[in-house]
Amino acid sequence: MTDSPEKQRPSVTSRRLRTALTRLPQWWPLPACVLLGTVSGLSYGLLASPQYESTSYAMAVAEDETNPAAALGFAQSYGRLVTSDATLSYAQGAAGEPVRALRSQVRSETSPDSPMIAVTGTSDKPGKAADIANAVIEAVIVSSGHVSKDTGVKLIKFTHAMKPDQPVSPSVPLGTAVGAAAGGLLGGLVLLVRPRRTER
Repeated sequence: MTDSPEKQRPSVTSRRLRTALTRLPQWWPLPACVLLGTVSGLSYGLLASPQYESTSYAMAVAEDETNPAAALGFAQSYGRLVTSDATLSYAQGAAGEPVRALRSQVRSETSPDSPMIAVTGTSDKPGKAADIANAVIEAVIVSSGHVSKDTGVKLIKFTHAMKPDQPVSPSVPLGTAVGAAAGGLLGGLVLLVRPRRTER
């Protein structure tokens, strides 16, 4: 008994597809991955909303009878408290964002050499990024003021966060170039790990 033409047709199609793939040059994954990466990077640059960052700074200052070296240690401690729930809860009113959103929109940095704290706010609106940074740094300063008599160290605002002029997210040409480079790297890895064809 022979199979019907309907049952034979898929096998013929699959054989033709395998034959077409075997006729392609061995290096075909490289340009294919470069093209895919370029399209992905271009799409990200065109569709993703730009992100803005603004940074505010505070400095830990030792009071009269306190060892100046203590200010450096307290700056490190207050820097860790920037993203705590207590600080973000206090800042959410002035920032105009809920605590859940602020967790991903705020980051802090401290220096091992100076008692400085940097608070950076991120948003898709430049004015909002500055508002977030200023609100959070004010919350940290207020919190430090509540215990300054016990610690002998207080925080003072060093600079005010300003509205940024340019976004920090990649531009369309940069996103396209990064996508093409990533695609080329992936295509090269595919060429290295794929099994080589043997000629009969």
